[in-house]
Amino acid sequence: MIRPILKYGAPELEKESLPVTDFNDQLRQLAQDMLETMYAAPGIGLAAPQIGINLRLIVIDLSSGEEKGSQIVMANPQILHQEGIQKGEEGCLSIPSFTAIVERPLKVRVEGQDLEGRRMQIDAEGLLSRAFCHEIDHIDGILYLERISPLKREMIKRKIKKLMKAGEW
Repeated sequence: MIRPILKYGAPELEKESLPVTDFNDQLRQLAQDMLETMYAAPGIGLAAPQIGINLRLIVIDLSSGEEKGSQIVMANPQILHQEGIQKGEEGCLSIPSFTAIVERPLKVRVEGQDLEGRRMQIDAEGLLSRAFCHEIDHIDGILYLERISPLKREMIKRKIKKLMKAGEW
């Protein structure tokens, strides 16, 4: 089921999410809904808070659904190690139509749990590293706007406020 994606300004996007503790059919359905929502948007990553669910659950698929088996679903992810620096343009399904250059680690090692509760670890580089960092920020209540220059951040916020006033946000 495709769910509505919350936009910048929704208070749920600024809360730290709760750990996943129940690995059951309800969690599996939530992950499936998140994947369907992400593909429909379209995007390459989505965190549960973006659909109003206060849980530490993320989904990533750099192929946008084009390659079977490229989906990553992870509960309770955390970055164990990071190295290097990359700068690149980033967007967000909760901040549609806006992008900015964001500095992220070039490589990360992420640990979390699969939908059965089993521990998993992934070494990521480049775009996958960026996606993990972006989605983990979401479950920590952080939007990429907090990681860009104050000038660019204020410019985007002003434009969003105008869209809100016009009823277009």
